[in-house]
Amino acid sequence: MKSRVVVTGMGVVSPIGNTVEDFWGAVKQGQCGIDFITKFDTADFPVKIAAEVKDFDPAQHMDKREARRMDRYTQFAVAAAREAVLDAGLDLDTICKERFGVVVGSGIGGIGTIEKEHAILQQKGAKRVSPLLIPMIIGNMAAGNIAIQFGAKGICTTVVTACATGTNAIGDAFHMLQNGAADVIIAGGAESSITPLSLAGFASLTALSTSTDPKRASIPFDADRDGFVMGEGAGILIVETLEHAQKRNARIYGEVVGYGSTCDAYHITSPAPDGEGGARAMKLAIQEAGINEGEISYINAHGTSTSYNDKFETAAIKAVFGEQAYQIPVSSSKSMFGHLLGAAGAVEAIVCIKALQEGFVPPTVGLINPDPECDLDYVPNVGRNEALQYAMSNSLGFGGHNATIVMKRWEA
Repeated sequence: MKSRVVVTGMGVVSPIGNTVEDFWGAVKQGQCGIDFITKFDTADFPVKIAAEVKDFDPAQHMDKREARRMDRYTQFAVAAAREAVLDAGLDLDTICKERFGVVVGSGIGGIGTIEKEHAILQQKGAKRVSPLLIPMIIGNMAAGNIAIQFGAKGICTTVVTACATGTNAIGDAFHMLQNGAADVIIAGGAESSITPLSLAGFASLTALSTSTDPKRASIPFDADRDGFVMGEGAGILIVETLEHAQKRNARIYGEVVGYGSTCDAYHITSPAPDGEGGARAMKLAIQEAGINEGEISYINAHGTSTSYNDKFETAAIKAVFGEQAYQIPVSSSKSMFGHLLGAAGAVEAIVCIKALQEGFVPPTVGLINPDPECDLDYVPNVGRNEALQYAMSNSLGFGGHNATIVMKRWEA
C-alpha cells in the first residue's frame, strides 16, 4: 500500500515577502511586487521592469563564508529551506538521515555567476576566474548545499524542466515518499536570473512584457497582456509520509494527493494548441487523487500573462472540466510576484496550501480588460473567502513540460 504524503513545513523567498507569513499576507492583500529593475542599468534594454527579491541578507540565514561560495539562487534555496525545516519542527538529531532527502531544482542555475566570471575572463584572463565558478553555477548546487546544511543523506536530486521545475520537484518527491524511498524530503525550486544576459535573451525571444507600468505588466488573462514579468526567489516544502509525521506529532498543513507530468512533444517554446499536454497532466493528477473533476475547488493557474499560455491553459481547463470549469475559481499568482521560472511551481504550491488551510481564494491582480477567449472566473483583483477542499496547481515549461499537483485540505 502506498504511503500518504503530507506537508509539514514551508519556506519562501519572494518579491512580496521573505517569510511565509509576510508572503501570504501580501498575497491576501493582492500586493504587487513588480517594479523597475535596480540590479543593473536597463537603458539599452527594451524591458525595464521585473519582480526582484527585496531586503534579502544571506548572512541572516547562513555563514557569510558559505554564502560567498553560493550563487544567489542557491542562497535563496538555503534560506527558504532553513525556514521550512524550522517550521516543520524537524529534530535533525533524531530523524534517520539516510531516509531524509532533497529534491530541489532550478530552471537556469547560476547565470549571475556565469556573467560575472565571464567578464573577469575577458578583462583579466583565465587565471583570475574563480575556482568556485563551477560549484556555484551548476543546477544541482541548491540541492547539494541544502543536503549539506541539514545532513540529508537520502535521495538528493535536481529537476530541470524550465518553468515546470518546482512542481515537478514536489511531484517527484511525492512519488518517492509514496513508494517508500524516503521518510522526509525537502522539495521545491529556486531561481535568480534577473541578470543582463538572461533579460536580454528572454526579451529577444519576445517573451517578456515591455510595459513601463509595473501595475499593468504581469496581467494574466487580460486582453492587454504582452508577455511575462521575470521574478526571482525560492519556494521549499517539507513533505513526509503521514506515518512519519504522526510519529513525531508534527503539525500538518495539507496533503499532496495527485501528480501528473506530461510533454507536448510539439515546440520548444510554444504550448501545444488548446493546451492538450497540460490537459493530460491535469487529468492524470485528478485520477491519481482518486477524485472527480467536480471536487476541485480552486485552480492556481500557470497564468504567465503571455498570449498563448493564457489562452491555451484556459482551453485546457475547459477540456478537463467541461461546463464545470466556469464554476471553479482560477487565479494566477504571477500577477503579484511575476514568473519565478524554476521556483514558480514551488512558491505557488505554498499559495495553494495556505489557500486550503485558510479557505481563501487568492486574486489575479491587474485584470481589468478580460480577454474574450479567457472567460473563466479568474478572481479579478480581490481575493475571496471560500470553503476549499482540493486545490490544483499547474506549471508549464519551455520544451513542452507540463506538471500538475493536487493538494487536499488537511482534516485530522
